[in-house]
Amino acid sequence: MWSSAVVPPEPHAAHRSDLFGHFHEVSLETGDIRASVEFYERLGFSQATTTDTWSHPYGVLTDGRVFLGLHQRRFPSPTMTFVHPGVAELVPGLEARNITLTRCEIGPDVFNQVGFRDPFGQAITVLEARTFSPVTRRPSEMSLCGYFEELSLPVANFENAKVFWESLGFVATDETDLPYVHLPLTSDYINIAFHRPRTLDRPMLVFSDAEMPARIARLRELDIAFSDELPRGLDANENVLFEAPEGTPILLLKT
Repeated sequence: MWSSAVVPPEPHAAHRSDLFGHFHEVSLETGDIRASVEFYERLGFSQATTTDTWSHPYGVLTDGRVFLGLHQRRFPSPTMTFVHPGVAELVPGLEARNITLTRCEIGPDVFNQVGFRDPFGQAITVLEARTFSPVTRRPSEMSLCGYFEELSLPVANFENAKVFWESLGFVATDETDLPYVHLPLTSDYINIAFHRPRTLDRPMLVFSDAEMPARIARLRELDIAFSDELPRGLDANENVLFEAPEGTPILLLKT
């Protein structure tokens, strides 16, 4: 395994981002929520019970480690979504960091939330409260994809992105060129990574397993269509890339 992104009941102070609170979901835009939900269920993900916060069709799928929020509405996708009670109190701190808010819905009669982007355009939202209930599924109950490693983001300048994300509570490890050039960052709630845009010009969900060829064979039996955009240098017999119905790239790696 590359790293750990287990969601603990109490975050460790050394890695906790007081600015954000805790990670909630990777929010994904879908034009057909039923197709997306059924696809992730085929992969072995479980549905979480959602609240009535949103008026648009909304569902949450999880493998016990990553939570994917499927929203049938238009917005920048994927969005990294966090929860911080008293979100209005975050605004001065964000502005002090010269972060321009793309959304600021604050008031007694609205569901409070703020949004902004990192230096390379990655959308981030902070909500005042959860929009789905906790699940009982354990992180060890892997989906057919294997062990969730990280949300990997295309970044042209690793150092600039590292400075930004470390200021928000993430901790960078060492850059590596295996299995492709990337820089992992850890947190108590979710891990992210940076990869070169030429590796893939979109964010991707990355999973790993030592027995990945067997998992790939099972996915073929389910008629999962693999992409020819597999990052250069990866053996297509042991690693695959495919897309969910809403267009989310999913990379499976043999470790």
